[in-house]
Amino acid sequence: MAAVRGAPGEYVDYAATKGALDAVTLGLGREVAAEGIRVVGVRPGLIGTAIHAPGRLERVIGRVPLGRIGTAAEVAAAIVRLLSDEASYITATTLDIGGGS
Repeated sequence: MAAVRGAPGEYVDYAATKGALDAVTLGLGREVAAEGIRVVGVRPGLIGTAIHAPGRLERVIGRVPLGRIGTAAEVAAAIVRLLSDEASYITATTLDIGGGS
């Protein structure tokens, strides 16, 4: 979610690179759609992985409307769904998986 939140006081440089990925997802998705190629980004929010500095998840959990940290398994399940035929009309967009953030 850094791309849309900007990550002030945290990881502004990281957020900027994620914003660039959003632009690539949109542009490339539209560019190759006629060829039957789908491009969908996934924008995870606070996910319990080792990328976070010690104590960060506990410090920022209050920003998550669902009130909990997400899991890598939840992100993976969403990606599997996007890869299925059930998502065949989804392209040139980014799916937020951030507990409502």
